Amino acid sequence: MKTAEIKRRYLAHFEANGHTVVPSAPLPAISDPNLLFVNAGMVQFVPYFLGQQTPPYRRAVSVQKCIRTPDIDEVGKTSRHGTFFQMNGNFSFGDYFKDGAIPLAWDLVTKPVEAGGFGLDPERIWPTVYLDDDEAFQIWRSVGVPAERIVRRGKADNFWSMGIPGPCGPCSELFYDRGPEYGREGGPAVDEDRYMEFWNLVFMQFERGPGTGKEDYPILGELPAKNIDTGMGLERMASILQGVDNLYEIDEVRPILARAAELTGKRYGAHSGHVASESHPDDVRLRVIADHVRTALMLIGDGVTPSNEGRGYVLRRIMRRAIRAVRLLGYQDRALPELLPVARDCMAPSYPELAEDFGRISQYAYAEEDAFLATLRAGTTILDTAIAETKSAGQASISGDKAFQLHDTYGFPIDLTLEIAAEQGLQVDAEGFRRLMADQRSRAKADAQARKTGHTDVSAYRSVLDGGGAVEFTGYTELTRESRVRALLAGGAQVAAAVEGDTVELVLDTTPFYAEGGGQQPDQGLITVGGGQLEVFDVQQPVPGLIVHRAKVLRGEVRAGETGYAEIDVSRRRAISRSHTATHLVHQTMRNFLGESATQAGSLNAPGRLRFDFNTPTGVAPSVLHDVEQQVNEVLLADLEVHAFITTQEEARRIGAMALFGEKYGERVRVVEVGDYARELCGGTHVARSAQLGLVKILSEASVGSGVRRIEALVGMDAFGFLAREHLLVSRLAELFRVPGDQVADRVEQTVTQLRDAEKELEKLRAQLVLGGAAALAAQAKDVRGVAYVGTEAPEGAAGNDVRTLAQEIRGRIDPARPAVVAVAARANGKASLVVAVNQAARGRGLTAKDLVKAAFSGRGGGSDDLAQGGGLPAAEAPNLLATVEKAIADA
Repeated sequence: MKTAEIKRRYLAHFEANGHTVVPSAPLPAISDPNLLFVNAGMVQFVPYFLGQQTPPYRRAVSVQKCIRTPDIDEVGKTSRHGTFFQMNGNFSFGDYFKDGAIPLAWDLVTKPVEAGGFGLDPERIWPTVYLDDDEAFQIWRSVGVPAERIVRRGKADNFWSMGIPGPCGPCSELFYDRGPEYGREGGPAVDEDRYMEFWNLVFMQFERGPGTGKEDYPILGELPAKNIDTGMGLERMASILQGVDNLYEIDEVRPILARAAELTGKRYGAHSGHVASESHPDDVRLRVIADHVRTALMLIGDGVTPSNEGRGYVLRRIMRRAIRAVRLLGYQDRALPELLPVARDCMAPSYPELAEDFGRISQYAYAEEDAFLATLRAGTTILDTAIAETKSAGQASISGDKAFQLHDTYGFPIDLTLEIAAEQGLQVDAEGFRRLMADQRSRAKADAQARKTGHTDVSAYRSVLDGGGAVEFTGYTELTRESRVRALLAGGAQVAAAVEGDTVELVLDTTPFYAEGGGQQPDQGLITVGGGQLEVFDVQQPVPGLIVHRAKVLRGEVRAGETGYAEIDVSRRRAISRSHTATHLVHQTMRNFLGESATQAGSLNAPGRLRFDFNTPTGVAPSVLHDVEQQVNEVLLADLEVHAFITTQEEARRIGAMALFGEKYGERVRVVEVGDYARELCGGTHVARSAQLGLVKILSEASVGSGVRRIEALVGMDAFGFLAREHLLVSRLAELFRVPGDQVADRVEQTVTQLRDAEKELEKLRAQLVLGGAAALAAQAKDVRGVAYVGTEAPEGAAGNDVRTLAQEIRGRIDPARPAVVAVAARANGKASLVVAVNQAARGRGLTAKDLVKAAFSGRGGGSDDLAQGGGLPAAEAPNLLATVEKAIADA
């Protein structure tokens, strides 16, 4: 039975028994800050289990995509470890309990195939129950399981909790007896290889209270509303129903593994049991490839893209492990174009969106492989050198400094450094590496925090916040405001007053000043307090809820507790608001042209200009940028209303409002709409109508990292000013070239081509000039202790390649039977350089080019025995370099 059919039957069975079919949540666990990825079927239902939300249904069934990465290094070593898997789950929220869950499970797994079930032999199924769960024991007896096949097990195996205070309870697991060829008789308590678990039924009937640790949480008593959470491993059930030995043999994985084996010329199958043979690492690597390629497909399909942080880093690590495993098996070409389509074909029957979106998925995947192969080429060379140096020094560990350099400078991941070093019998100072990484992060964090806090102790801000509560921001509806000065801070502490010339931080009870955030720059303006006045140059929110104005006292005295009048710089605010609204329009339009994966990855909204970073695997064609710009300006001409309102997260999602990936939002969110064209969650300030933007002009598009591109644009008068300057420039060029304005680009291109051709001709002439005297110089070679020596200077300004060519040309014109050394000095940019060429006869006399160069440069310089060079001395030293080489020959 195919895996997709197992999934269909599972959903159909529970839907027929009153369960609502709930789609799988996306793999990124955006709603849970404690998880990178959804790792169990229950994750999307946790708020219902904890009583935080009322479930919209009493019964639910789902097939949830899951990722578990803690044991990623075990993938491939056994047949049961995988990164991606699917969890079939059925759930009851205060509806049925054990007497409903157990018969539903038993019915599905034992019902004949022709009746819609899985058709497992009832005699080979072994349930387990918690030690004192007599109720579950009796229900299993009632469905027909004999007492000798119902196993009571302890807390470690059959009692479930979330690891925090909250719901918990006993569980009942189902095991399938795979037969005597897989191990010993006696049930799951004796051998869990032979008896394979495939379903776990959790009965949430108790509540745990706070304690000192996971095992110490006391049980407070029974819950009034008992819930059911069951999970059936789809891959494990597939291995049972397909009669295969392990998870790598099922229909969704085996074709990927087979294609990897075909590419690399390796055989798979002879050692494909539960534990892979250590003497056959090929099997392990093929399993890694199959698992990781499928996982990468599913992650990119759910919107994760390779990066150096969080979920993106996990994806990057998974992909790189797969790519490197392919190369270790001997395949050196690009592997993902051969493997990813196979994974797509395996998974599309269950997830058809993978086939529909494969163009985008493959773009990201193939670009990541290309980037990693370049990293491998550069980093492996450096690492090989480090390994050789470590071994020659008799050491057993590569330094943390070297590992950090590989990571920081060459982008070589630490996990690969560890793996490659281990293959060479070496360790890595991982602790030293982590310390350097921590130092780097601390510096970056400190720099970012300094922008928010101005190096002030955060406790000072918290004291102000605790004393007066959150500061109300009124800037959405007003540009001026009368408000009380709650606090003044200077030097990291509260002060009573500030006088002319002082720079202070000022906190008002309410303020129209926008604090920097969401990519929008802060407001600036004036605050008048009594007889004093301050110029606000920055506004930050160093701790949530506290808006701090950084300002300089222009005149008079300012005291805490007085009433002040705040007025923002209106021109600046309006210019920033135009840029922010323009960013929303650019974001939506990029998605219109590139697809929904072109999500915002960062932004800057400044007066008159914007910067917009977005996810996409490749550059954007100029024609697409032109179309994006045109469509944005058409929206401006349509003069759409810009409207902001507060709603719930659920309603915002329902109406299609875009949320920025990775941002944390509360239950109540602010939505900004530009007509029906763009709708996005946003806390920033905006114009009232799209026509107020005037004009948007895209200046550039470029890469700012793997899979991230950046657009820079001008808005409003800045855009008009740019176009005016462009017009003047084109007009001037048209006048100079005596062509119409629309022909200027062609004429400039033609001129540039002519100049390049002329430069090439000049290069040829210079080379001919340099080489023209080679024959005469060779004929005039001086005899120095039996060695033909030519020491000469190249024409000043000669290119480095020409100097090397001249030395080799002179050497080639000397009789090869005669020992010969040629030294050519050159002067360029105020510095002297030297190239030395030595023929084979001279090398037979013990003379080498690199030794002669080092003699001239006091040990510096480099190259081979027959050709070497050095440089860096003042230009006036050129004759001395030639004399030094001659003396070294004479002394040899």
